[in-house]
Amino acid sequence: MSDTAARPGAPTTPRTTSEHVSLAEQWVARNYSPLEVVIAHAEGAWVTDVEGRRYLDALAGYSALNFGHLNPTLVAAARAQLDRLTLTSRAFHSDRLGPFCRDLATLAGKDLVLPMNTGAEAVETAIKVSRRWGYEVKGVPDGRARIVVMAGNFHGRTTTIVSFSDDPIAHDHYGPYTPGFDTVPFGDLEALEAAITDETVAVLLEPIQGEGGVIIPPDGWLREVRELTRRRGVLMVADEIQSGLGRTGTTFACDLEGVVPDIYVLGKALGGGIVPVSAVVANRDVLGVFTPGSHGSTFGGNPLAAAIGQAVVELLSTGEFQARARRLGAVLESGLRELVGHGVEAVRCRGLWAGVDIRPDLMTGHEASHRLLEQGVLVKDTHGSTIRIAPPLVVTEVEIGILLDALRAVLH
Repeated sequence: MSDTAARPGAPTTPRTTSEHVSLAEQWVARNYSPLEVVIAHAEGAWVTDVEGRRYLDALAGYSALNFGHLNPTLVAAARAQLDRLTLTSRAFHSDRLGPFCRDLATLAGKDLVLPMNTGAEAVETAIKVSRRWGYEVKGVPDGRARIVVMAGNFHGRTTTIVSFSDDPIAHDHYGPYTPGFDTVPFGDLEALEAAITDETVAVLLEPIQGEGGVIIPPDGWLREVRELTRRRGVLMVADEIQSGLGRTGTTFACDLEGVVPDIYVLGKALGGGIVPVSAVVANRDVLGVFTPGSHGSTFGGNPLAAAIGQAVVELLSTGEFQARARRLGAVLESGLRELVGHGVEAVRCRGLWAGVDIRPDLMTGHEASHRLLEQGVLVKDTHGSTIRIAPPLVVTEVEIGILLDALRAVLH
């Protein structure tokens, strides 16, 4: 028999949502608490579950799907590369790595790219390059380098990164923790300046804190940080893993204030929602501190990832997606602000990225996410009564209207 589910004793294939959820609860480690929707197909801004119900995806894989599900250009690039070459390791050159790094460096206005896989790997790489730069270029005594980070940050979940997280769920019970980090309030220039010492090698920040609920710093703060870091001789490291690559209506969120950091940390959308791709992008006087053998990754910059990453850069090079995020982001923000005072306490929006604080006595963010699911819209909560909205940049104005109508229905 060709159908394994029909053979006596063979595992059966789950067919319903409840069957899939039950199977996951039995076999998948509980490091997430997903909504009870089981997605089987997707295209553009829409997903379809195992029972045929369609939902508007207003989360976009935490910005990993900026260009939509199964973007035809990116899928074509992946399929073409799958037939040619997928992995060499960095022990050899591939014909896709150089062109990808050239195009990404050009997009960012930098000299060099160090490709990795996940966002957390890229942040770890930025930490390593900052420390090595501090020792070899700035002259900080070995083992004394310090990096200033922001309260409310989210940069990943590796042991080093959670060492400077102030989220108890991410941080607690993973010690002993990695030293060398000083935390200051996000958006507080005076506290940042006071924290910088002769041993400080970098300031690591998200231009907009996504996990925190799309927290936007005061106007001009990024420019002030850029001036301060230059004046004090420390690196400005911008984690643009969620905020970058078109999400905010500009290529990078730092562009909103005309700021160019020393190091860009990129990920998520760089892989087009197809494979994990991340990168550290900087000039030669920074990334040049790495030498052969001092840092590496077997899969980082693999030909498949490079082919997709290069196609992503090409999509961004036209400016079309940035313009869509600006135009449709204005529509989204206008509609969300109409809800302030009607179940919504506050809205923070940059491009197609919004944090919505729902009145706590009305419902939690978790409850709001479940109610929106029932309305056919997928979002996810963050802290307390906040939900994050981040539809793919291929979303239409009509679909933004569907999202806003669903939120209105949930609030009333």
